[in-house]
Amino acid sequence: MSESTKVGFIGLGNMGAPMAANVAHSGFDLIVRDTDQNLASKIAYASGAVAASSPSDFAEVEIVVTMLPTSTIVSQALFDWGDGVVHHLAPDAVIVDMSSSDPTQTKELGKILKGHGIALIDAPVSGGVSKATTGELSIMLGCDNAEAIAKALPIVESMSSVIFRTGDLGSGHAMKALNNFVAAAATTAACEALVIGDRFGLDQHTILNVLNSSTGRSWVTENVLGPHVVDREYGSGFSLALYSKDVGIAKNLAAAVDDPAPVCTAVAGTMTNALSTLGNVDHTEAITFWEQERITRGT
Repeated sequence: MSESTKVGFIGLGNMGAPMAANVAHSGFDLIVRDTDQNLASKIAYASGAVAASSPSDFAEVEIVVTMLPTSTIVSQALFDWGDGVVHHLAPDAVIVDMSSSDPTQTKELGKILKGHGIALIDAPVSGGVSKATTGELSIMLGCDNAEAIAKALPIVESMSSVIFRTGDLGSGHAMKALNNFVAAAATTAACEALVIGDRFGLDQHTILNVLNSSTGRSWVTENVLGPHVVDREYGSGFSLALYSKDVGIAKNLAAAVDDPAPVCTAVAGTMTNALSTLGNVDHTEAITFWEQERITRGT
């Protein structure tokens, strides 16, 4: 696939904007779309792309990347904007959903798109805004269409440092949900340790230093806990609503395979409770909910 390949990118949030920039900087002919037209125009100008003003602007686009909050919004972006982006795509186009979508809904969307002659790949990402900016994201790629993968791979590679082939369509989104559940479990456990230790009289910086030098160490303790939780910056760039959503997907996946998943159920519950109390804050601010919960209970 040549760099003159026309690529569409839908969803220019905290992750999508730098990802789209990396596609453009790799030399691909890029058109971008966001519900915030001013944002789309700004990003297009900065990266040398074109901001779409109507679905017809996607005419002859061969690869479309979506980076959106939910499966439902992905479908809306493809079908419900004007007369629908999918009706203007090039024959045999490929859509790469890099959102953290629900794997069951991904499979259903794949069937619908197949009826339009369009292949779907799920390729969710991990690495946060920093890796999105440097083009070093980890990708979990699911698809059983070898031709579609071959078409999309150069574009996916422009945003990533490693690509894991997880299996058939939907497997990438399933893996992403499980990864975020494990990360959320680490976040919850680490924050609980901070709250308990603080109430006992331990300094939170000391707790963090010990965790990072001991068996409690994780990606969360090394990269998130210090600045965003202990130092109270709350600026990781990943919202509590999205974290809660992803853990909920993992919980539903467990139910689908008839696994009780008690840890996942507990993490999903505390994330939901924190979200209902705090609203859609940065996920690191959830510690304030767990702190207040213990004060309220008098523990």
